[in-house]
Amino acid sequence: MNAEFFEALTMLEKEKGISKGYMLDKVKAAIMSAIKKEQGAVAETFDAEFDETSGKVRFFIKKDVVEKVENPNTQISLEEAKKISRRYDIGDVAEVEVETKSFGRIAAKVGKNVIIQAINEAVYGSLAQEFADKQGEIVTGIVVRIDSMTKEAVLEFNNGRYELPLMLKEQIPGEIIREGAHLKVYVVEVRRRENQKGRLVNEVVISRTHHGLVRRLFELEVPEIADGTVEVLSIAREAGSRTKIAVMSRDENVDPIGACIGPRRARINNILNELKGEKVDIIKYSEDTARYIAAALSPASVLEVDVDEENRSCHVTVPADQLSLAIGKEGQNARLAAKLTGYKIDIRAQGADTVQ
Repeated sequence: MNAEFFEALTMLEKEKGISKGYMLDKVKAAIMSAIKKEQGAVAETFDAEFDETSGKVRFFIKKDVVEKVENPNTQISLEEAKKISRRYDIGDVAEVEVETKSFGRIAAKVGKNVIIQAINEAVYGSLAQEFADKQGEIVTGIVVRIDSMTKEAVLEFNNGRYELPLMLKEQIPGEIIREGAHLKVYVVEVRRRENQKGRLVNEVVISRTHHGLVRRLFELEVPEIADGTVEVLSIAREAGSRTKIAVMSRDENVDPIGACIGPRRARINNILNELKGEKVDIIKYSEDTARYIAAALSPASVLEVDVDEENRSCHVTVPADQLSLAIGKEGQNARLAAKLTGYKIDIRAQGADTVQ
């Protein structure tokens, strides 16, 4: 415990926003707890003072000044007390200083772990406050490291004050993430969870696979969506491969698809670049269910849609040469269309009896 200790706390306060007072209280409490376990009854009278000005830590035991000492752990004779300070008298409580090295082993034993725990608790607390109002939004972080084994990427935010993991399952499949890269991520949620030691901590879940990322990217790139003229009704996404997004316009003079594409495809290209080439189908929403489902199956052409509103299902007929396109590779196009519209979709080729 010296000037370097206080300098470290000053740095923590500056970089992590953790007050020195908070850290000192945590360290002191931990040392007290350790001393209690080590020294038993003596610990009840043990105390410490942290002097930031001098950069020193003072350990002492509080003892009652008495004429006759019956319990040396809690009492001190007037004669001995006078050696400490002439001001002490019978009935006073004397502070008997203890050499720091006497408790050095105990302090060292708990110090590191306590400081790490205190930092984590403070960071988790401020982390929740920082990101609570960003839930459902896009934030930009800098990739500071990538785990070679798990491929988990760690991003820093707010000039390095916070670090958050981007789990492999939340990364766009096929995307190559490099250290130093600026990455847009979607804040899925801020939640409380139990860590490996059984303590409840705050956790911020960030993602690049969540459909909310696509929604927010369109809001950032398309002014008509940001101001409410064009509305995003539904999104179906298989990250890294394909997304379908249904939009409608509240102004008959504004084409919702054209607004999303932008002049010379500038808007949609910016979104596609951020999604690393993921295909995006922009669908015009219609209150006519049949028309909406037909549009959702694009780029395939649809001849007929027979809708069962009660069971939220439908039978779709397409030209024979459009069947594979309507279904898509491994059923992806039909699957996304069903997710987008909320209807179960059975597709058949014109003239065929078998439903696909």
